[in-house]
Amino acid sequence: MSNINLTLSQTAMEEAQRRLVKVAILMVVLIQYGVAQQQVPLNSSIERSALIGLRSSLGLRGKDWPIKADPCLKWKGVRCQNGSVVEVNVSGLRRTRLGRANASFAVDSLADLPLLQSFNASGFSLPGPIPDWFGLRLDALRVLDLRFCSVLGPIPSSLGNLSRLNYLYLSDNSLTGVVSPALGQLSELLVLDLSQNTLTGAIPSRFESLGKLTRLNLYSNFLSGSIPAGLGNLSSLQYLNLANNSFSSSIPGPLGGLSQLEDLDLSMNSLSGSLPDGLLMYGAVFNLSNNQLYGALNLSSLRKFRAADLSGNYFQGKVLDAEANATLDRNCLQMIPGQRSSEDCRRFYAEQGLNFDNFGAPEPTQPPLPDPEPDSKTNKKLIYIMGGLFGGIGFVVLLVFVMVLIIRTCDNATANQGGTADVRPVPEGDSPSVPTDPVSMIGLGESFTYEQMLHFTGDFSEANLIKHGHSGDLFRGVLVGGIPVVVKRVDLRSFKKESFMIELEFFSKVSHTRLVPVLGHCLEHENEKLLVYKDMPYGDLANSLHRITGFEDDNFRSLDWITRLKIATGAAEALAYLHHECNPPLIHRDVQASSILLDDKFEVRLGSLSEVHTQDGDSHQNALTRLRTMSSRRSWSSAFFGSWRQSSSEGAAIPGHTSINGLRQSGRVNSHGSGGHEFSTSHKRLSNEIFPEPVEIQDLESQDEH
Repeated sequence: MSNINLTLSQTAMEEAQRRLVKVAILMVVLIQYGVAQQQVPLNSSIERSALIGLRSSLGLRGKDWPIKADPCLKWKGVRCQNGSVVEVNVSGLRRTRLGRANASFAVDSLADLPLLQSFNASGFSLPGPIPDWFGLRLDALRVLDLRFCSVLGPIPSSLGNLSRLNYLYLSDNSLTGVVSPALGQLSELLVLDLSQNTLTGAIPSRFESLGKLTRLNLYSNFLSGSIPAGLGNLSSLQYLNLANNSFSSSIPGPLGGLSQLEDLDLSMNSLSGSLPDGLLMYGAVFNLSNNQLYGALNLSSLRKFRAADLSGNYFQGKVLDAEANATLDRNCLQMIPGQRSSEDCRRFYAEQGLNFDNFGAPEPTQPPLPDPEPDSKTNKKLIYIMGGLFGGIGFVVLLVFVMVLIIRTCDNATANQGGTADVRPVPEGDSPSVPTDPVSMIGLGESFTYEQMLHFTGDFSEANLIKHGHSGDLFRGVLVGGIPVVVKRVDLRSFKKESFMIELEFFSKVSHTRLVPVLGHCLEHENEKLLVYKDMPYGDLANSLHRITGFEDDNFRSLDWITRLKIATGAAEALAYLHHECNPPLIHRDVQASSILLDDKFEVRLGSLSEVHTQDGDSHQNALTRLRTMSSRRSWSSAFFGSWRQSSSEGAAIPGHTSINGLRQSGRVNSHGSGGHEFSTSHKRLSNEIFPEPVEIQDLESQDEH
């Protein structure tokens, strides 16, 4: 017995020793793996030069890619292995102003990164065609992501040489031409997304060779022809979206063999015929809506689906109970509402050379007409006469009502213009009155919760702070969907409540293409109010004129004169709207280079509107005459800045400001403006420094003054 126990103890010790050896080996492997994964400095001067060239050609900011730092250790979006670059991700990086102005598909430096495995530029503007060398020089590439990059032109066939490629995203661009058959050579491809382009032609039959493909998305192109039956050979396919194209013919039966398929969308095409046997996959999301499919519908098969949309077709048959997981409207089915008329169904089936089996006729969508009687013509005439009579009476009543409403509206407008209630100057020394009427929220965009605002701005972090403005703090933010915005945070304990209320009321009543629009607001807290503006890529005029770009080695480049003239004209239009088209006329009071905001096309959007108030002592006609007089002296600059300086001086001369409850929009106002925010600058200059007038015009004006 003791011998047996001794033998067992020895066996246990040997087993314990073997386990310890395995654990030790595992620890050594993990330590070696951790060391291998540690970032080491870039050890190739060629690759460093390539990254610096890419930094310059894309116009990336020095903040993200500091030129003096090691790219493998400090550059955002750059990942290395063993001192070589394997990943470049510029998605989400910001360009300098010069870089945005000269955006192009300038990535030639990538060709000098021989071990590059991933290039991600999604959402980063790269207008231009994909170069052929992508498929010839980047043979280690596994991920190519160019979604939302403004890419145009055809898909180069050379991409078919990327034998290691796993993920190819080219969606939401302006790609043209046919889908290159060479893509069928990518035997390692897992995801192919070419959706939302302008591709034409048919799906290449060679796609049946993509045996590892799990997702194929060709949604929203101009593809045509039949769906290749060979797609049924893609046994790993889980997602297939061919919607919103022009595919015709019938659905190929082999698609029913895709046992892994979870989502099939063939909607919005011109597919015809009946559903093939075996197509109804268990647990899949199935969308065949808005085609020309017909025939009997096996509703018991629909129960296999997680969700099925067969609407907008011509399926027929009796449905005793509508399936909760199926959308079946606009078909030729019975016993459920929202179907096509019997006449429509009969006509369609006759065009297919088939008889419409109505099983007692589908329920009509309109009540049936009574059987015709001998005097039906007389009855129809009587119906027409009575209909015309009552219709005429109704029209007259409606016309009278509208005229009365217009007259009353005009009377109210006249009373307001007379200054009897809403528009009145504030006596010197008094504070401007805060409007007591409820402010309309219609012009203030979407209403957000405070929690949403915290999410948009990263809890109002210092990293997102743009400036401490005179009417509130400005923060960068990003809405759901990646839309960049600027959020003004107004602490009513630190800033004037009156200024905020004036701005709030102004935006609730006024919208114009030359004014900054409000995308949303949050008024939950009593002492903290938030307004959301659309972000402006080029900031304000002061920055565009005087701000040095992010490159340490770049030279300053000022705006050309055509762009300056465009900006001056836009600013003049904004001021002209305030001065001459608003009723009562308004004065901005804070027009300077930092309040003239510029969109991505250098179109002006006037901001800093918290000091707006009504004019006093200068009629509309006098102001218009003065503007025309200045323009007649051949100086567009003096006409523009005459209004600028006059409005600013008037604002300074009048203490306080008035309520703008009586404000009326002109007929030219619309709500589709593209707005911005108040970027600050420490280099504010006088208007004549920004737009200097020609010497001969200055002399002419000085003579006129004398």
